[in-house]
Amino acid sequence: MQDNEIKQELFNVTKIYEDVQSMIDLEPLKARVDELDRLTYVQGFWDDFEKANKIVKELKNLKQKYKKISGFFELYEEIKMVSDLMLMGEDMKTEYLDLIADFTTKSELLSVELLLKDDNDKLDAVIEIHPGAGGTESQDWAEMLFRMYKRYGENHELEFELLDYQNGEEAGIKSVTFSLRGDNSYGYLKTESGVHRLVRISPFDSGGRRHTSFASVNVYPEIDDSIDIEINEADLKIDTFRSGGAGGQSVNTTDSAVRITHLPTKLVVNVQNERSQIKNRAKALQILKGKIYQLELQKQQEELLKNHQANVSNSFGSQIRSYVMHPYSMVKDHRTNIETGNVAKVMDGDVDLFINGYLKMLARGELDE
Repeated sequence: MQDNEIKQELFNVTKIYEDVQSMIDLEPLKARVDELDRLTYVQGFWDDFEKANKIVKELKNLKQKYKKISGFFELYEEIKMVSDLMLMGEDMKTEYLDLIADFTTKSELLSVELLLKDDNDKLDAVIEIHPGAGGTESQDWAEMLFRMYKRYGENHELEFELLDYQNGEEAGIKSVTFSLRGDNSYGYLKTESGVHRLVRISPFDSGGRRHTSFASVNVYPEIDDSIDIEINEADLKIDTFRSGGAGGQSVNTTDSAVRITHLPTKLVVNVQNERSQIKNRAKALQILKGKIYQLELQKQQEELLKNHQANVSNSFGSQIRSYVMHPYSMVKDHRTNIETGNVAKVMDGDVDLFINGYLKMLARGELDE
């Protein structure tokens, strides 16, 4: 590489570094890590197991964040050192370009993560998927979306738990509820709430005609004890029924599945993953609290709950994203105009392009949340 090329690469890297650095204040983060770390050594720390477990979880996440940021700073210093050696005549072009590629990737991930500043962004995510009108076609599409988000969770090493699964009449699903747990999982996945549209040649149409299908995705924070949500028992309608599920050993043959309806808001939660009715009821109440919490936040912001099943028309014109498989291949997000021609990659869980793009445009004030 010529000296001017080395200097230009370093200039570009330095600008990115300064932009990311301006979003970071390591001192409060380090102080919080030290504070929580000291708590773990206090006598009797584990006497309150739930409180201790919550502190350990927060400490682990903050340590990972601190390590990630520190590693980013160290990588920048290494790039500066290698550039200096190259300007002195050392042949380190391959190492230099590898470092810059690594830096670019990490700066992108870190800059997006730093945009997650809402208190509930750090919470785990509960996701519901419901097919729109269209019978088997839409039910099959809902199941395809379910698989897409499962793969997203696997790609990001998120913990998956299936909470409710209702089989479709011929294929696909009538509805599914599941959780994805991990650092900032709600902060990222909240961007996926809305109607998703599919255009393809139907495998269920003997005439091989093109069909358009819709399904709604609703994402809620999984409320923990850091957020106090009071629910009046008199406002709840609680039903029990026999679990259905996806078949095999996962099918529960007792009447332990629970459906809770919150009468004032008409919010409904089904949970059937546990064999214990008590555990299913507790999980359903936790999910319901997340729905109510999100609804109240949006009311405070003078917004309606646009993405709940009862308030969304799963039809043309209301979609946030289109997945076209025929007559061409394209996935396009209608909020950001971000698109890609690699539909297969997206359906295999690679939706970071859309999530990160949405969060960045939202932070710049280019979107309405």
